[in-house]
Amino acid sequence: MRRTATGAAVAGLLLLLGTACGSRLPESDFENRATPTPRASAEPIRVGVISSATSPVGAAAFTGPRDGAKAWFDRLDARGGIDGRRVEVRTCDDGGSGVGNSACVRRLIDQDKVVALVATTALDYAGASQVSRAGVPDIGGQPIGAAYDTYPHLYGIYGSLAPRHGTPGWDGELYGGTEVYRYFKRVHGARTAAVVSYNQSASAAYARLVTDGLRAEGYRVVGEQVDFALPDFRAAAADLKAQGADLVFDALDTHGNSQLCKAMDDVGAQVIAKVTNVQNWTSTVPEDYKDAPRCRNALWATGASRNYEDTGDTAVREFRDATKGLPSHSQWQLEGWAAARWFTDAATSCARTGITRGCVDAFMNRGEPYTAGGLLLPVTYERLAEPPKTRRTCLSVARWRDGRGWVTQGDMNTNCFDVPQIAYRP
Repeated sequence: MRRTATGAAVAGLLLLLGTACGSRLPESDFENRATPTPRASAEPIRVGVISSATSPVGAAAFTGPRDGAKAWFDRLDARGGIDGRRVEVRTCDDGGSGVGNSACVRRLIDQDKVVALVATTALDYAGASQVSRAGVPDIGGQPIGAAYDTYPHLYGIYGSLAPRHGTPGWDGELYGGTEVYRYFKRVHGARTAAVVSYNQSASAAYARLVTDGLRAEGYRVVGEQVDFALPDFRAAAADLKAQGADLVFDALDTHGNSQLCKAMDDVGAQVIAKVTNVQNWTSTVPEDYKDAPRCRNALWATGASRNYEDTGDTAVREFRDATKGLPSHSQWQLEGWAAARWFTDAATSCARTGITRGCVDAFMNRGEPYTAGGLLLPVTYERLAEPPKTRRTCLSVARWRDGRGWVTQGDMNTNCFDVPQIAYRP
């Protein structure tokens, strides 16, 4: 599976916070039949987008993939839709709760009769088993929890090699690669890494995973834990400076990251990289880190998708043109755009025989890597009986520079390493 250190970073960071309207589509439209759907009906193709738009971690934390997906579908409809049918996007805000998520799933599947879910971004994906039982393909969701490595019919944006028969990973264990740590060691000569976490169970658990991966790559690791309610980031920053840390990794939220960076600037801690993840790969860095100019310019992000700043790339340029009206840009928006493109390719392949849940799911299960026109590193889904011990994994890397934004570091298709896979429990 592509639960690399990159993908796991998203999951680890976000695990911190611990009347029917009917359908205009006939039920037969959702059966996997060989008979074609008459084009004369011109019925829209309904897709659902679930996001924790209002949640304990803030209103903007989970909306990027939704906004990217909507931008894709708006442009698609302006160009004629899929086989002459427009895509009707039904959004649902689950409020960041499991109860709300299950309610969204029921509404979208049972009432709105969506063909698929796209770019799901849920703090608590409690309705995942319902989606799977209904045979509804969930395409390009963010793996905040373990759902995309647990259930069939769910296809996370980074892929999976797990059996997905109802139990997370292999007997409850997931695996993450060490390519991020290998990259900074081999390319930038880093040898000592600090890992900063809260004294909170999910944060501490993720910090242990990062620590295990760093040690597997031969790093000396400095652990820094701060109180979740009253964090003393200055003390942590002073210690990691005294310990000579080259890199700083964290299991913190965005606010915690900005406070840690400010503390690092205050004590004069200078590092090769303050490494963050895809969720924080945004254009709002100047505002988020306004009080930490030195640390801000030491921010590096790693992921599995092409830098949204790479406008020399045709696919990225199309994304940026379509989203120029948004107040900010982010890597999660680009990944939501890629998820919507993925659904579109699946639905287009089904146009002659009928765009049904079953046909779309069959496209997703065809066993071929997918890149969304080069926006993603090749995404695959397999069901391996045993987890891989090692894997060749590539990563996208960017560094923040004031006045330039996120600057790509090397080609994501050649930033590749054969690395061990480290077990952890979600």
